[in-house]
Order: sequence, then C-alpha cells, then structure tokens
Amino acid sequence: MRPEIEIIPAIDLRDGRCVRLYQGDYNRETVFSEDPLDVALKWQSMGAPRLHIVDLDGAAAGEIRNLDIIRDIARAALIPVQLGGGIRDLATVETLLKAGIERVILGTAAVEDPRLVSEACRYFRDSVIVGIDAREGYAATHGWVTDTGRTALDLARAMAALGVRRFIYTDIGRDGTLTEPNFAAVAGMVEALRLPVIAAGGITTAGHLKMLAKLGAEGAIVGKALYTGNIDLKQALAEVDRM
Repeated sequence: MRPEIEIIPAIDLRDGRCVRLYQGDYNRETVFSEDPLDVALKWQSMGAPRLHIVDLDGAAAGEIRNLDIIRDIARAALIPVQLGGGIRDLATVETLLKAGIERVILGTAAVEDPRLVSEACRYFRDSVIVGIDAREGYAATHGWVTDTGRTALDLARAMAALGVRRFIYTDIGRDGTLTEPNFAAVAGMVEALRLPVIAAGGITTAGHLKMLAKLGAEGAIVGKALYTGNIDLKQALAEVDRM
C-alpha cells in the first residue's frame, strides 16, 4: 500500500560535497559527506521513494554547477530524482531530463521569467515543479538571498495559473534548524492551491511527517534530521505506511 506522504531525502550539493545549510545561510554550512553518490545510494537502500537534489552553487550562480555529480546520481539511482538550483532556461531543463532527472524545480525563474515557466509546463508538463521558498511569508530567490516582496501564496497562485501542477513549499526560517515545519503555511498552501504540495523546512520527527500527511501534503523533504539521526528513514517510512 502506498504511503500517504512521500518521505524524500535531500542531498544538497556544494563544491562537490553533500552539505546542509542553516536557514539557507551559505556561511553556516555543515559538510556531511565528500561523496554525494554514496549518500544517494544509502537513502535508496533504506527505502526512499525518490531523492531531492539541490545544486547550491547553481542556485547562487544562476546555472548548474555540479552537473557531473548530478548525472552520476541520476544514472545510478533506481528511484526517481528531482533537482533544483540554477535552472533558468529550457535548454537546461531538457539537458537535465535527458540526463535522467525525473522532475526539475524552478525557483528564481518562477519569479523572474513567468514565460519560461509557461513554456516549460507546455513542453514538459508533470516534469516541472515550482519551488516556493518563503521567508516570513514572502518569496525569496537566488539561493534564498534575494527577497522579492511578493507573498508566497500570491506567487503560487500565479504559477498555478500558468499551468504548474506541483509545488514545493520551503520555509527558509525553519530549514536546517531541527525545530518544526510551518504547519499553518503548508496547510494554507494545500487548501488554496488544491494541487500537490511537497513540504520542506524544519521537519525533525516522524510526528511531523504524520502531521504533514494529515494536512494533505503530498511529500516531505527531509534533510538535516536524516543526517543527524533525528529521523530514522526506515522507521519513518514504516510508521507513515501504517497510517
């Protein structure tokens, strides 16, 4: 029986390594592994239904910077992989899909180039996710460095009108903090959009995962809590499966 919510391990790439940032701050980095491929295969072996990769260098630079590692993971993984960070044009989307990435995540591009989002949805449909990264309710771009002054919900509604069928909602203030998700914001997004929403940021316990499932989130991206051992992936998958 399919779990009510997908538990999706996060692999954040920076300088070729697997890292985690605190609240998206590039100056507050913890390196968890020098071998991201090994990490990807570890999560796969523990039952992860898919992987979530972010090219942090790409997010800051505006272009994919860890393509070789991304290709290696996509080639080796037997489960679907979704990728975000630095995807700003259709050619990059096509390159990544051909490399074996199942879903691409548009973040900054969703704010700065709605036409790209519209075209990507037209050509690639369900392979497109828009990432809504929010700080105190307002969307941020360029690796979470630039505040847009636009509410996350307003941006999400505009993207849905362009044909976006799936969203990732990340609360920047909770990300990497091992506190708890912004349940109210996730619930508001799910209710307003009536489209699949994947939650991220602050997920620390299996109880958080169960709550997100009850709120209607399609998936939950878990990063630091997996690397610190706060969440045991096998155990969490089993608990969610029993819901």
